Amino acid sequence: MIDEGLARLADNLFWTALVVYAVAMLVYFYSLAYRRARASTIATVIACGGALTHIASVASRGLSAGRVPWGNMFEYSSMIGLLIVLAYLVIIDARMKLRALGGFVMGAGVLSLASARFVYAPAGPLVPALNSYWLKIHVIAAITGSMLFGLSFIFTALYFLKDRAERRTSTFAGSTVGAASLIGERVVSDLDDEETGAGPSDVAPGGLLARLPSATRLDTLALRTIQFAFPIWTFAVMAGAVWAHEAWGRYWGWDPKETWAFITWVVYAGYLHARSTAGWRGRRSAIISAVGFGCVLFTYFAVNLWISGLHSYAK
Repeated sequence: MIDEGLARLADNLFWTALVVYAVAMLVYFYSLAYRRARASTIATVIACGGALTHIASVASRGLSAGRVPWGNMFEYSSMIGLLIVLAYLVIIDARMKLRALGGFVMGAGVLSLASARFVYAPAGPLVPALNSYWLKIHVIAAITGSMLFGLSFIFTALYFLKDRAERRTSTFAGSTVGAASLIGERVVSDLDDEETGAGPSDVAPGGLLARLPSATRLDTLALRTIQFAFPIWTFAVMAGAVWAHEAWGRYWGWDPKETWAFITWVVYAGYLHARSTAGWRGRRSAIISAVGFGCVLFTYFAVNLWISGLHSYAK
């Protein structure tokens, strides 16, 4: 039985969290544009309030249905939004002190919750195919991996913008990531550097981009995030194969979701291989990272919504 009161509460808290995240995003961008440190602190407080509201929404949703709250696309997208905000607050803001990135990450949280509304499903029991303890293992691993790949894409997209700005003011013809190594300077890889993320290879592009971490730092952040996400995604694919064996009597059947999850794995494996063996940095590896996240989006949206398969029940 569904507790309708808790279900309504969960929906109301969801909308509240979405609005609070949007406000926090705007305050972060105001702080970035006008160099208001106090505003960034206020934005972080607002984001924390939004995260607490969102946690209450997710918990109410699960309690209303008597199950884990990630059994359909709406709940999956909501969880991604919650985790990306928590990752920002706990790691990027509290540990690394990179509040300049706050507006962009909160924007991703807003987009995740907005996309959840497009695939909204009322609280209800699980479909029989999902009624397994593997839901608690496989799906949460996929959610976490997807969230981290999304976070790495934010770093990658900002890298492209910052690198382009740095190229315009650099005396080097190539990427500033490559320029740092050409002059023998140390490439910044310590994620505990100062708040600006400035390294020896920095130049001074004007405007908002000047207040972001250096292209080198953003490139390194993308790498570190993918290094953390990749084994989680690998586990999600393997756990999905075990679940498929229990549910359908085979580990792998080239179902569209299985195929695209594997393609995503291959692309990110190629990214890590290129970085570790060929020494790729900067624009070349960033392109692979962007392609990988495109595969993540295709695996989630296109396969679930438009391509028929054994996973079509996830709508």
